[in-house]
Amino acid sequence: MLAVKITPHLQKLIKKYPAIKKQFIPSKYELSNQAGSDDPLFEEKYTVTRGLIYKYPNRALILLTLNCAAYCRFCTRRRSVSDIKKGILTERDLDSMEKYLRRHPEIKELIFSGGDPLTVPLLLKKALKRFCQLPQIKIIRVSTRLHVSDPKQVDSKVLSALKIVKRQPLYLMVHFEHSNEIIKPTIKAIQKLQTASTMLLSQTVSLKGINNFVETLCKLFTRLIEIGVKPYYFLRCDAVKGAKHFMVDREKEKMIFTGLRKRLSGIACPIFVKDSSDRSSKKLIL
Repeated sequence: MLAVKITPHLQKLIKKYPAIKKQFIPSKYELSNQAGSDDPLFEEKYTVTRGLIYKYPNRALILLTLNCAAYCRFCTRRRSVSDIKKGILTERDLDSMEKYLRRHPEIKELIFSGGDPLTVPLLLKKALKRFCQLPQIKIIRVSTRLHVSDPKQVDSKVLSALKIVKRQPLYLMVHFEHSNEIIKPTIKAIQKLQTASTMLLSQTVSLKGINNFVETLCKLFTRLIEIGVKPYYFLRCDAVKGAKHFMVDREKEKMIFTGLRKRLSGIACPIFVKDSSDRSSKKLIL
């Protein structure tokens, strides 16, 4: 079972907002409903060297760490996130990654995900120094939820690491699931991240009992645009074992998204997608 990890910042929010509590506090459904897969996206199959997943033709996923500031109960990587034994990558792992990338010049984009790469800023800095020097690498993406989980950790070390990226555009993928997450400390963290990136794009997972309402998502995506974050992905929750109770009925999701398109401007409306288990990338739902 995925470990429980909650920051003092989240503890305060959990007391006020049920929608946030459900994201981080375990429920009985995690054990009672074990349908789904430990690895619904077949990431283990496409892991070419420790921490490097090469699934799509022109881009690769890098997992620098399996730890986060806090653990979301719906995490796709429940099987490995919070695994202290596997922990954080080493210099030897970075060597192996670099060798693989040099042998595969068709890889043009690197996506740092996790675990949260911003929780290991020194390692992230080392990795970016190495990989940004490769002439084939044209785009860098970094995914994080640190701004929600523990915004104080978005500090000078994090910004120093991100500012290593100079030759390529740097896109930060910031996870938001509910508008109640957008409070002053998080807004300040977002403003800091904006000083070090080309663009901030949001990812939001469709979650039953948390944000599966037109009004809720409309408020979230509107607030994101107001703080300078472009809503990018509205994601169907992956069928991961222990988290299927978060999955919203597909037809209801379509109704919700149709409602969003009627109410939101083009810049505020994300695309509605689901992850794929094969090499065909994300698939548009509507």
